[in-house]
Formats: sequence, structure tokens, C-alpha cells
Amino acid sequence: MSENKEFDDFKQKLIDGNEEQYGDEIRNKYGNDAVDRSDAKIKGMKKEQYAEVEKLSQEVNETLKAAFEQGDPSSELAKKACELHKRWLCCFWADYSKTAHIGVTQMYVDDVRFTKYYDKIAPGCAVFLRDAVKIFCS
Repeated sequence: MSENKEFDDFKQKLIDGNEEQYGDEIRNKYGNDAVDRSDAKIKGMKKEQYAEVEKLSQEVNETLKAAFEQGDPSSELAKKACELHKRWLCCFWADYSKTAHIGVTQMYVDDVRFTKYYDKIAPGCAVFLRDAVKIFCS
């Protein structure tokens, strides 16, 4: 199997796994068009782009942890974490809006599946990110 075919299969598995786990929920909440456009962005990624997204994800988490440890969601470091988070979202979202950015971070607090992910970075990190994004987007 060629390297490109393997990567295409990998991306399709990501999409299929997301659809299986969250498909009904995200399609009801955001609509088929938004989900399909996000899937198309993933399908269109080159291997190097995906590696950059993974690197960006790590940078978001590291910066978020450092900002959280400072304790001020309005700090310059928190602002940087929010900007990185925005860039990460834009790797998957066809359209960015401040309202959607605030909404997704509220979901990180409201939905235990996402709270768990962010609170692995540091307990309370999901709430901190939500608060920082509210400030960042105002």
C-alpha cells in the first residue's frame, strides 16, 4: 500500500470514528453542511499539514497549561493560548466566528467528555480556557 493511500485511509478512519462517536450529535447541532465541510478539510490535508496540526495541538496544550498555572485568563499567555486554539479550530472548521469559539469552549465545560480531555492538562483547565476565550473574543 502506498504511503499516500495509507494516509488517506488514516484520515478516513478519523472521519468515520468521529461520525460514529459524535455524528448524530454534531449534525443535529451544526448541520450536515458544516460537518461535511469540516470532513472535506480533513480529507484535503496533506501529511505535512496533519503533522503541523498535531504540533499545533501540542503547542495549544503546553501554552494553555502555562497560562493556567499563571492563573489569569486575561494574561498575555492566556491570549496566546486562545489564538493558538483559534488556529487549531480553523484547521477543522470551514468558518470561524467568535460566537462559535466561545460556544465550543462552553461545551468543553458542559460536556464531561471534553472536560476530561482539558482537565488532563490541569484540573480546571476547561473552565480556564472557556473564561480566557470569552475575554479573547470580547
